[in-house]
Amino acid sequence: MSLSEPITVNVGPQHPSTHGVFRLRVTFDGELIVDLEPVFGYLHRGSEKLAEERTYTQVITLTDRLDYVSSMINNQAYVLACEKLSEVQVPERGSYLRTIAAELQRIASHLVATGFLLNDLGALATPLMYCFREREKILDLFEMLCGARITVSYMRVGGVFQDAPEDFWPAFKTFLEEMPYYIDEYEQFLVGNEILLMRLKGGNTVSKEQALNASITGPVLRSTGFSWDLRKVDPYEIYDRFDFDIPVGEQGDNFDRFYIRLQEMRESLRILNQCFKQIAPGPVRANVPYLYRPPAGDAYGRVESPKGELGFYLVSDGGIAPYRCKIRSPSLLNLSAIKEMLVGWKLADMIVTLGSIDINMGEVDR
Repeated sequence: MSLSEPITVNVGPQHPSTHGVFRLRVTFDGELIVDLEPVFGYLHRGSEKLAEERTYTQVITLTDRLDYVSSMINNQAYVLACEKLSEVQVPERGSYLRTIAAELQRIASHLVATGFLLNDLGALATPLMYCFREREKILDLFEMLCGARITVSYMRVGGVFQDAPEDFWPAFKTFLEEMPYYIDEYEQFLVGNEILLMRLKGGNTVSKEQALNASITGPVLRSTGFSWDLRKVDPYEIYDRFDFDIPVGEQGDNFDRFYIRLQEMRESLRILNQCFKQIAPGPVRANVPYLYRPPAGDAYGRVESPKGELGFYLVSDGGIAPYRCKIRSPSLLNLSAIKEMLVGWKLADMIVTLGSIDINMGEVDR
């Protein structure tokens, strides 16, 4: 029996370790978490309703601002839903450029997740700057593709905004040659680190059953040993042409969630190398008018984002704007088991766990 009196503490919404404007209402018995309530809504911008007042092309800029460290993949999920509405066929080169952009974005997102997890662990600044060093190279490639680095708006219904310039390809090749060394460096510094192992191994587990019941996807689900990746189980674009593996964990703990992202960066490099060898000249966009009017109907487009299944459900009434738009955001669903992960653990474990599930509040609140 505890000798202390339970106390309820608000963590956030301003706290940097809540990864944005997110509030946790936590009841502690000493340092032990006995109850927890997540509170969302501080970043709600009404993206789904705004989409219903914009043309299909204009909505692309809204998708950039959901998971704003994964803008390319947000673009991809949305335009795939649009293309399903009217069965638009994307030219082969356009699909290759989309895949290149998406896998570069996956690496960039996992670099952010890894850097900030280590920051939450107390390894201030240095590991994060190492991860940002490589991410900058990816953002340089994005700037070559479309002139933007973060909110890119690169993809379009039927393909991409424009072809890659000539100077993109040597820079891309250099990145593919150099990046494996840096991932090796991360593993060398981190995977055997005694402090990291003590803080992450066996901590804040989620079971396969809990994850599936909560509709959790992405690295958090795969950390439980369940191999589920839409690029394999429901291939889109041209992913069925590539040879790559799906890393999975065993314990569903903080370490598995961290380590899977390192392994997924290697698999993304495998895909990118195959894209580099296979891409051929040709058009990059189908002939789709700017004021795109799909026939009346509905469609759901989904992709494997760095955080899990990202989906857009669109309803068309035959006009130039979606009649309805609904977003399935993995960050929101991955948070749905946060209570099961944290109750029975301590305050320090809570901060680390928030880092390990890699949430983005722009995608949670929409």
